[in-house]
Amino acid sequence: MSLPHALLGLLAVGPNTGYELAKYFEGDLGRYAWQAGHTSVYPELNRMAGSGLIEVTALGPRGAKTYSVTDAGRTELRRWMMAPPADAKVRNEHVLRMFLISALPREDALSLLDRMAESTDESAAELRKVRAEHPDGAPMHGAEGFGQLAAEFGVRQYEAVRDWARWAADRLRAEG
Repeated sequence: MSLPHALLGLLAVGPNTGYELAKYFEGDLGRYAWQAGHTSVYPELNRMAGSGLIEVTALGPRGAKTYSVTDAGRTELRRWMMAPPADAKVRNEHVLRMFLISALPREDALSLLDRMAESTDESAAELRKVRAEHPDGAPMHGAEGFGQLAAEFGVRQYEAVRDWARWAADRLRAEG
């Protein structure tokens, strides 16, 4: 994924200023999916406008620009969304720790697994709160459902890691 595609996706939901777009990355989007700060968002918006993927549709107070996605931007977003994900370098700290867990004494390994289960359970609970902001049966697609599919993905991913960590700790305890 790239910052331009994240910005195109946000603008496909509706026009926004650079400030509003940068604020998305300070919330759940930045915490769970893609981090970007004001210092990277604004230059990227300028590049994207220069390449015709987005356009300035309004100028507000103090020069605030409102951006909208163009047809070319929608085409690029669709192309990227429908393409298989690029091979990314995997950097998963949980998995790295599990590769190296044998370097720890048994009690430390159990403590690590118990903390992993607890922290992922807490993260899942936070996402359940995000998900609960939308009533059951609310649309999952479009502006009303923005982020709900991602929140559900995150909940299930955290629950899977939690369940695995509990399983691994149980196995380690049974061996000891």
